[in-house]
Amino acid sequence: MIRQAFRQIAVIVRKELKDSLRDRRALFSIAFTVIVGPVLIGFMMNRAADREREAEEVQIPVVGSNYAPAFIAWLQQQPGVEVTDGPADPEAAVRDRAQDVVLIITPEFADRFRVSRPAMVKLVTDSSRAAARPKVERVRRLLQRYSSEIGSLRLIARGVSPSAMSPLGLEEIEVSTAQQRAAQVLTFIPLFIVLAAFVGGLQIATDSTAGERERGSLEPLLVNPAPRAVFAAGKILAAALMAVITVALSTALCANIPRFLPLQDLGIRFRIAPEQFAAIMAAVAPMCLFSASLQACIATMARSFKEAQSYMGVLILLPMLPGMMSTIYSLGDAPWMYAVPVLGQHVLLEGVMGGRWPEPWAFAIAAVVSVATALVLVRLTTILFRSERIIFGR
Repeated sequence: MIRQAFRQIAVIVRKELKDSLRDRRALFSIAFTVIVGPVLIGFMMNRAADREREAEEVQIPVVGSNYAPAFIAWLQQQPGVEVTDGPADPEAAVRDRAQDVVLIITPEFADRFRVSRPAMVKLVTDSSRAAARPKVERVRRLLQRYSSEIGSLRLIARGVSPSAMSPLGLEEIEVSTAQQRAAQVLTFIPLFIVLAAFVGGLQIATDSTAGERERGSLEPLLVNPAPRAVFAAGKILAAALMAVITVALSTALCANIPRFLPLQDLGIRFRIAPEQFAAIMAAVAPMCLFSASLQACIATMARSFKEAQSYMGVLILLPMLPGMMSTIYSLGDAPWMYAVPVLGQHVLLEGVMGGRWPEPWAFAIAAVVSVATALVLVRLTTILFRSERIIFGR
């Protein structure tokens, strides 16, 4: 009896997969889900590397350069620095994005500098412009370096060792690996993988339930001599299998994209080793079953395919919540998190990619909770398949 049920489920899975592969919308949805994450990652990291390289060749518009010729000469001697005349209205130039940064030297600079008092300079910036931050930071470092050098020379001229002004010596010991530092920068990769698990099987889950009911092909299918649980399980397993394939392809692309990115310009190194790939699949595969069962259950309750799609548009926010929260503050790895579907998988992925491998019990808890929740949803979908109001309510 059990063997026959498994054979029937396999027939339903093959039928749904064949129907999905013949559907161009489903294929486009899967291809888009697989490609969009790695492409966005590549684009964002490439732009970040470009900004870092651009900061090495910085142009500094200076207003009042005639008040500090020695300082301007020092700036011109620095590699990758070009000093130009500043605009008439520095604040308007930066506000209108005509300039990234403008340096203003005040008229009293020379008099205060001569008597060893702080010579004021003004740096006009726009902190809301992310693209300009590397250049602004480069200019700030140059100003701090010049100030430090002049301060040391003044101390030496007075017979005082510059080290006397540094009573505390700081030596930082970095214990994190390059992979862990890269994981802090690439926090959106777990988001794309979890999102692929949700979107990969979405088309099958909705089309095989709400879609078939709207086309009138669900009733003839349920007439076949097989338990309703077989139909529910087969449709959900087909969607889950497609989600697993989507996750595998998306993760494989994410693993290979960094090879073509200048990550060394950002000072990080990132790779997904085979054991990490296996851990990612072990963490996400149970969630694929959960997401497919949730989508199929909701789509079955919908009165039309269009209504089911509107529900899916709201449901897709669920896998995005942990990723959005992690950009605001660190989620941590509290044990209770692993018992929450989607959140547990996101925490597992962050640990695996960061090189801080979670304990085996964490994988087990996340998998058991996801599978158990999926079984409850399969049971609920089976009950819905037995309802004439649901099946014939077109």
